[in-house]
Amino acid sequence: MPENEVVILRIGHRPERDQRVTTHVGLTARALGAKGMYLAASDKGVVESIADVVNRWGGDFFCEDNVKWRSCIREWKQDGGSVVHLTMYGLNLPDSIEEARTREKILVVVGAEKVPGEIYGLADFNVAVTSQPHSEISSLALFLDHLYAGKEMTREFPGARIRIVPSKLGKRTEEL
Repeated sequence: MPENEVVILRIGHRPERDQRVTTHVGLTARALGAKGMYLAASDKGVVESIADVVNRWGGDFFCEDNVKWRSCIREWKQDGGSVVHLTMYGLNLPDSIEEARTREKILVVVGAEKVPGEIYGLADFNVAVTSQPHSEISSLALFLDHLYAGKEMTREFPGARIRIVPSKLGKRTEEL
């Protein structure tokens, strides 16, 4: 898999409403090659759910809550990283992915409720994953798949205690 270090910044999370979706943002990020997720809200349930998956299924994905999004973006950029904001108002994904691939460190901003307008100016790339409303989970999945050109599909997860055994019919797992 390419050497891009990708971390997600989840903003706009409402614990009373978005716990399942935000957990799925983290799980999608983990499965498709990201290193971790910063959560700009307080939600230990999301952190614990993701940690449980990492414990059983392997890898070294982290999830940290109570992150201040402005500070996170500022520090990321000061450390030489680039910021990609997934939206439906930016440049089309196919038109911007090659330049994104050249960046070693990418912070992907994934919004929930209305994204503050300031994000559009702070991002190095505002990437449109279609120009229609749809799920932030699907936006993240498509961005990561395009970024890694499908190589994330065969990724190994060190430290896994369980894994899927590919099977044409049925469900097979194996304890490690």
